[in-house]
Amino acid sequence: MARRRGQEDWFVSERVETSPLRHADPRAKLVLSTGASLAVMLPLERLALFMALYLLILLWARLLPMAGRQVWRLKWLLVALFAVDWLFVGIDLAVVVTLRVILLAGVFTLFVSTTTPEELRLALERLCVPYRYAFSLSVAFQSVNLLDHEWRAIHEAQLSRGAFPRKPGLRGVAFRLGDWVALTVPAIVLTARRAWAMTEAACARGLESPRRRAYRQLAMGAGDWILVGLVAVVMATLVLL
Repeated sequence: MARRRGQEDWFVSERVETSPLRHADPRAKLVLSTGASLAVMLPLERLALFMALYLLILLWARLLPMAGRQVWRLKWLLVALFAVDWLFVGIDLAVVVTLRVILLAGVFTLFVSTTTPEELRLALERLCVPYRYAFSLSVAFQSVNLLDHEWRAIHEAQLSRGAFPRKPGLRGVAFRLGDWVALTVPAIVLTARRAWAMTEAACARGLESPRRRAYRQLAMGAGDWILVGLVAVVMATLVLL
């Protein structure tokens, strides 16, 4: 099992490094991710059209398998949201909410798998975000990989205490969703506390000084401007249709 997991991790790393977006300017990827995140507010027909375009982007960026695995991790959340919205409101809302969660999972995969925490911090600094907050966000971004380990550690600790008993049927799905929330909230809190503690330590060492120089300068290339322009055109077209 460990060997298979290692092979999968190697495959993911190879896939990310060969992605066309890996060496794109992080500011261009921020524009792409922000535009895609705002697209969740579109009505059903336009949202479905944007989803099709975004799938093509993931396919071009060689990130579609990773996005599929991310959506599969959210399967129980998607099932619960779809069922609740369908029962209490209607099928249209159930489909819209499901597509929105899937789209956000794809946005998360695209940005996280092609951007390093240092690149995110540099991009935020160039966008005039104060260093304290830029560094804190980059540390939290770096801690995303640790979130899964925290989640599993809390889950194993609770299982050893006899928590989370398995229940059959739809009732079991509802209890499983509640268990997911009970595990995710403390894991996120622990990750956020670690990020802020590292930020305070960095600022105490003078890294917030205005005379500090970045180790790398960002420069938007022709491909980055083309990507930003395409995002602007697509979003304007979908909004004005």
